[in-house]
Amino acid sequence: MTALPSANLLADAASPYLHQHAANPVHWRPWSSAALAEAAALQRPILLSVGYAACHWCHVMAHESFEDEGVAEVMNRLFVNIKVDREERPDIDQIYMAALNAMGEQGGWPLTMFLTPEGRPFWGGTYFPKEARYGRPGFTDVLEAVAATWRNKRAELEDSAAALTGHIDAQLASRRSGEAADPIIIQESYAGVVHSLIDARDGGIRGAPKFPNAPLMNVLRLSWQQGGVATHRDAMIDSLRKMLAGGIYDHIGGGLCRYSTDATWLVPHFEKMLYDNAQLIDLAGWAYAETGDELFRYRIEETMGWLEREMQTESGGFASSLDADSEGEEGRFYLWTEDEIGNVLGKADAGRFLEAYELAQPAEWEGDPVLHRRSNPDCGPADTGPDIQAMKRRLLDARGHRIRPGRDDKVLVDWNGTTIAVLARAGRQFSRKDWIETAESAFRFVTESERDGRLPHSILGAERLFPCMSADYAAMIEAAVSLAEAVADPAPYIARARRWMQALDDWHGDDEGTGHYFTASDAADVLIRIRGDSDDAVPSATARIILTMTRLALLTGDDALHRRAVNAADAALGRTADQRFGRAGIIHAAAIAHRPKKLIIAGPENTGFVSATNRYPDGSRTDIVLSPTGPGSDVVLPDGAVIDTAQAGAFLCIGQRCLPPARKAGELETLLRSER
Repeated sequence: MTALPSANLLADAASPYLHQHAANPVHWRPWSSAALAEAAALQRPILLSVGYAACHWCHVMAHESFEDEGVAEVMNRLFVNIKVDREERPDIDQIYMAALNAMGEQGGWPLTMFLTPEGRPFWGGTYFPKEARYGRPGFTDVLEAVAATWRNKRAELEDSAAALTGHIDAQLASRRSGEAADPIIIQESYAGVVHSLIDARDGGIRGAPKFPNAPLMNVLRLSWQQGGVATHRDAMIDSLRKMLAGGIYDHIGGGLCRYSTDATWLVPHFEKMLYDNAQLIDLAGWAYAETGDELFRYRIEETMGWLEREMQTESGGFASSLDADSEGEEGRFYLWTEDEIGNVLGKADAGRFLEAYELAQPAEWEGDPVLHRRSNPDCGPADTGPDIQAMKRRLLDARGHRIRPGRDDKVLVDWNGTTIAVLARAGRQFSRKDWIETAESAFRFVTESERDGRLPHSILGAERLFPCMSADYAAMIEAAVSLAEAVADPAPYIARARRWMQALDDWHGDDEGTGHYFTASDAADVLIRIRGDSDDAVPSATARIILTMTRLALLTGDDALHRRAVNAADAALGRTADQRFGRAGIIHAAAIAHRPKKLIIAGPENTGFVSATNRYPDGSRTDIVLSPTGPGSDVVLPDGAVIDTAQAGAFLCIGQRCLPPARKAGELETLLRSER
């Protein structure tokens, strides 16, 4: 091969995270077949560093080590150095994070892994300080020690790397299916385990740090809907209330931060991710329908405002994340002092505002105080009232003059698909046509980025990263289905969803016909072709595919596709039977595949039916509104019954069982309340 230049090669990368490292003295390469070939030709080990643009500790390690000439000299002399954006290449990240976990280490970012020239992992960690501290060795010492071991014990390291790679392959690319089991029983059992881990006082999973963890919250919600376990519903709603009162939520501008560093949701890690907030809107929408608590409606509206104001790009798509840092300090953009609030609101209004909210500065937090809702919501004015809302707007205007955190402008197709679907559902629930139009605009942008009928994974300016992952197709099919439920003419969205389902099968389907791989069949630069069975902050690719297949099958009446979804669900449950963590998404999707809900609204004068349907969102239900102006024709329900679409009515079917039709909107509302 022609040797790659001894220089940093990240300047032309499409990832903002890689651009952050383009001026490093390290001779970084983006992940590619050429970089792997260079390592093979030089017979040098690879130093792989994985992170993302909003990652605080990634920035710390970059400033300490990657910008240091002395550290860079050691890296360049001993290794082929490869930098990966985990959001751009989640397949690479999953493989090497699994390797780190298999070594008994706790994962996180930055991920620092050492690989053989063939890309097999043999040792790694996460953040390493430049000098030894925090109980961790200094990074230069690590580099020298790894290189010496490679020189002196290479055969042993290669044997270990081969064994570890085999273990990862068995874990991430498994073909094991196991025995069929009742997914409803599995879901209720898993929900019971989750509930046993819930923090009874503060909500969420006990301990710190605390993450929103939408896949687990979805399992608790579905356990109530399918099994009637009220304690699981209450745990989910209480957890949501607590996080939406804590400092993890941006009470001035809307939106959740990625996690809280403590067990009480108080001090956040201030980066904001698109996926967290899309999932928040969905969960809060269901909680509002269930409780009528105005808190949830206001948090949805505030977060929607944040999405449109700070995350929507000029193209119509949504950016990936906002950085935790600004002006070199974590959280600086979001923090307030009492004097600053007084200067904006005046003494009287500031006093009233701080009856509802509180500024907290725990001992372990070194920055300005963190704003949060007082723990007793009855102790001050409701923050859903017009006075407090007006004060928030004044504070937001004042905050707008501060130096903003950096934004990662790449448009990730899977995260955008999820956001589009959420916007469509929220637009229906709250009669916000503008939210549906925003969803349609983002949908158009993504579809216009196709090449030869295939979706990209990442879009930045004129750059498109191909091939995409299976999760991209799944998310965009879900977006198409959700828009089809929300608009007057669903046909174009249904046609697009069918095309993407075919592309998903063509490029990601397995030989057994029971599931899909995360990476495409023509992805040439991956060590292992993984399944994508494990949840992260979002449900796994496998979970999203199962749910997407189920929803598209119900929308189109494709019984064969639904059977495939059930088979894929059973196979995934078998593959992950021994997987203790990261399985919630598959369990949730499998339970819905086995017991889906289908609602058909037919006949003239159906406006009342549609309004009632929209007020009661249900993630396990697919809604079909037949045109009231079309000719009457027979429609067959899942139980074989035939309905005349010329007669007004709403027909709810659960699995193969169809309930008596509702002939009035009030009857439908009662039915949806009882079956949600």
